[in-house]
Amino acid sequence: MREKSCVRERGSFARRTRWDVALEHLFQGSALNAVDAKGRVSVPAFLRTVIERRGDARSIVLAKHDSFPALSAYDPAYAALKHAKIERLLEKQETDPASELDYARRTMMAFGATEEVPYDSSGRIVLPAMMRRKGQLDDLALFIGVGETFQIWNPKLFLADPNIPEDMKDIARFRIEERGM
Repeated sequence: MREKSCVRERGSFARRTRWDVALEHLFQGSALNAVDAKGRVSVPAFLRTVIERRGDARSIVLAKHDSFPALSAYDPAYAALKHAKIERLLEKQETDPASELDYARRTMMAFGATEEVPYDSSGRIVLPAMMRRKGQLDDLALFIGVGETFQIWNPKLFLADPNIPEDMKDIARFRIEERGM
């Protein structure tokens, strides 16, 4: 049975489940923003809101996505969860040299190939040159919320990727049309 609690909202009571609260902490939605010549781009407000709900940080962690030609992004608190997940995976494995090497590789990729970047009061970050190269980002950045993290894509690569569902490509096309392109 789902737990329910009453939350006062603007003079009335609204029923909310614990699942509603969890949704507030997930990255959802999409946006397309310009990247200037110095690598500055505005992180959409709906993504910053989630980052700030999850913790006090006004920064994001950027990493090369494991499977796509894009960046994976998340709040600093998620990095701690990611580390704990890697630790749990290692505990399940037998302690042999191959497991230790796998652990070393996972932690190197999870933390050594990331960069934490702060955002200013308007939500702008400066994409580090290495991350721009890893994500193949040019003059536009497509932000896609994917639950615990969000992705930052070059929209041309997103549209060309055969692994992206057509419905998602339609969203990207809409975002491009919104910008008059």
